Amino acid sequence: MAASVMASVSLKPSPFTVEKSVVRGLPSLARTSSFKVKASGVKKIKTDTLYGTRGSMNLRNGLDASGRKPKITGNDDDDNGNNKKIEGTVVLMKKNVLDFNDFIASVLDSFHELLGQRVSLQLISAVNADPAKGLQGKLGKTAYLENWITTITPLIAGESAFKVTFDWDEEIGVPGAFIIRNNHHSEFYLKTLTLEDVPGQGRVHFVCNSWVYPAEKYQRDCVFFSNKTYLPSETPGPLQKFRETELLYLRGAGTGMLQEWDRVYDYAYYNDLGDPDKDAKYARPVLGGSSEYPYPRRGKTGRPQTKTDPNAESRLNPLLSLNIYVPRDERFGPLKLSDFLGYALKSIGQFLKPELESRFDCTPNEFDSFQDVIKLYEGLLKYPTPQVIEENRSAWRTDEEFGREMLAGVNPVCIRRLEEFPPKSKLDTTLYGDQNSKITKEHIENSIDGLTIEEALKNNRLFILDHHDVFMPYLNRINSTSTKTYASRTLLFLQNDGALKPLAIELSLPHPEDEKLGAISKVFTPAEQGVEGSIWQLAKAYAAVNDSGYHQLVSHWLNNHAVVEPFVIATNRQLSVLHPIHKLLHPHFRDTMNINAFARQILISCSGILEATVFPARYSMEMSSVVYKDWVFPEQALPADLIKRGMAVKDSNSPHGLRLVIEDYPYAVDGLEIWSAIKSWVDDYCSFYYKTDDVIQNDAELQTWWRELKEKGHGDKKDEPWWPKMHTREELVETCTIIIWIASALHAAVNFGQYPYAGYLPNRPTLSRRFMPEEGTPEYDELKSDPDKVFLKTITAQLQTLLGVSLIELLSRHCSDEVYLGQRDSAEWTIDTEPLKAFERFGKKLGEIEERIITMNNDEKWKNRIGPVKVPYTLLFPTSEGGLTGKGIPNSVSI
Repeated sequence: MAASVMASVSLKPSPFTVEKSVVRGLPSLARTSSFKVKASGVKKIKTDTLYGTRGSMNLRNGLDASGRKPKITGNDDDDNGNNKKIEGTVVLMKKNVLDFNDFIASVLDSFHELLGQRVSLQLISAVNADPAKGLQGKLGKTAYLENWITTITPLIAGESAFKVTFDWDEEIGVPGAFIIRNNHHSEFYLKTLTLEDVPGQGRVHFVCNSWVYPAEKYQRDCVFFSNKTYLPSETPGPLQKFRETELLYLRGAGTGMLQEWDRVYDYAYYNDLGDPDKDAKYARPVLGGSSEYPYPRRGKTGRPQTKTDPNAESRLNPLLSLNIYVPRDERFGPLKLSDFLGYALKSIGQFLKPELESRFDCTPNEFDSFQDVIKLYEGLLKYPTPQVIEENRSAWRTDEEFGREMLAGVNPVCIRRLEEFPPKSKLDTTLYGDQNSKITKEHIENSIDGLTIEEALKNNRLFILDHHDVFMPYLNRINSTSTKTYASRTLLFLQNDGALKPLAIELSLPHPEDEKLGAISKVFTPAEQGVEGSIWQLAKAYAAVNDSGYHQLVSHWLNNHAVVEPFVIATNRQLSVLHPIHKLLHPHFRDTMNINAFARQILISCSGILEATVFPARYSMEMSSVVYKDWVFPEQALPADLIKRGMAVKDSNSPHGLRLVIEDYPYAVDGLEIWSAIKSWVDDYCSFYYKTDDVIQNDAELQTWWRELKEKGHGDKKDEPWWPKMHTREELVETCTIIIWIASALHAAVNFGQYPYAGYLPNRPTLSRRFMPEEGTPEYDELKSDPDKVFLKTITAQLQTLLGVSLIELLSRHCSDEVYLGQRDSAEWTIDTEPLKAFERFGKKLGEIEERIITMNNDEKWKNRIGPVKVPYTLLFPTSEGGLTGKGIPNSVSI
């Protein structure tokens, strides 16, 4: 990563502090906290807030998106509109001129503006068709952007406002769209067009948020629609063909290598993770398209096949990592990219300093003591101190904190209620023999408050963190490398004060003679003193290694990043920007394709950072594919997930219709509040556009979207019976709620706690290098004499620790341009009043949830919300400031 980021950065200027905007996709640098629009008349518009009730920007009292009263500027010659001029304002961003090539293009653009008008616009009628054009909307007269030369291109990317004056034609009636043609040499980012004093309409607003390249790059002119919302059957006839043609364009031809300026959304397998042309050891299986390795689809790039394997796609040169193809409008905005690169450079410095110092250490690549680890957070180029050790440097080692993090840590989505004892395996006995648990009553019955096993099960007091079946089939291959680890089961008991107490940890290996002979297991129980206490600390570390690997590969990557991308692709391919469901879901897809593309390039690929820092190494992605076999879309709903894991039961008398088995389960408590708020918002929104189920069934775009999502996006699951039929409004509401939940709150819960909890690697080690010391061995004697050193020599080594900590610091940060749940980056995302009111209610509800979270975190009754480490549970607190905060729910999987 260091090499690729440095190489990429060398092609760009240093980050600057510049003006903030809500622009998407600029492959350059960015701005900070305030938003300015520089108009040709040297007037400036400034606002520091996002739109939505939680961003304090609303359309009320006649104000427009800038917070001003709209200006009536039309020049009427008579009441009939003859020779009327309609004035408009185009807000756009010229390409950054710091790049020499862009500077030359900018000079050429200005020169050619002297010779003729170079950016043209034509309005498209929404009410009157042109018979000569196949009944497409009648086109108005061509108008041109004014003052291109006198409106100076900012040195750093920033927005400029240009006047455009249209000769009004009565036959246009209501403008429903417009065509724009860029005859310059460089692209620009088109944000909005606003028309003032349109006869019979007043103000008409177009939200574009798209890059417009020189016309020579396209086979058709760019078309943008007004902010009205239409179901396909309600689309005005003159706009219908434009609507259909735009979707065809976004789907692409399905062939060829996609270029920077393309806006094509298409599907591909994960066949770009390996590099067989480099060496056979870098080959990786194709994920997706087979029963052996099913997987969600990714965005297509169209790169050529490898020479060695015709099923594998060639990899991009690491020096060009930032140029990996995603549809142009899906790229990071300038501020996001600036933040991303800036933090990456900082991480490189933090990574190099201790690595250089270790060269002069008597034990290179090893931490000799816990104080050596603490030094990472002290001195020059230090890492930020993780929250888990801010208040107390040793509380993380307590059994109470070990159990609490299963309910309120970075991976609170795996624990489940134990329903049978001893726990049983679901692995095929013909392949793996007896894999059932070897934990007995004698191991735990003295630690469950006098209850029998049967009574504890009946009273919902026993719980399990079970990673045995996922990892056991891979252990022989994993342990043939430098990694030495186990498959684990952890049993816990719910105490009367609501805290979980670990009872036993089972560590298992395949039978050394033949894995068909079953598992060889050892069971460890809690101890505090002597060598037994040290062994217990190691047992918890091995369990944490399993949980860390599962968290990164499944809870985080697979169940968020990977499963959402097909929804991004299908929505852009099959739902017009005019469609209400496109408008509902689009904010929840921001930056997802770009961050996933970066991940494929430098993180989850062969020799990527994940393979270097997580114990399954080269088998990591393959293993996540095996887990995907059990992925069920309806079970991604939080209520369904809690019920499946036995953590909740249906109860009509309880809030949200569920009663939690563990009342003090912070992730579930806060999550159900967020889930309910999202679902209420989605229900209000969908009910406005879909009055009856028939409307849903007859919505051609919606039905095609859903069919493609199942058959292509998640094509390996297309025959599953559990997919919603998409015949009723209830199914539509539940589906959209699940999508929004995954992209926003679920991702926040498993992502932004990474650095607070795992930034101190002893708390969340990612791999183990030695097996448990056996009595009578030198390792056992060393454990008795220096248990801390043995612990550190067992878990993640110094190099991998630095890589891992650098990575999760980067991934746990909010960027400066983040848009949070309950916010939109444009006040005028729709013109419909009722959806705007419903969105306002949604924002207010989220504000109430924030207050409730603060109140509960301050109530000592709820032990699991703070824990021994004194870290309040804020991972589902809806808003946040930028940076490393351990709170905030972005709208999308954006990092």
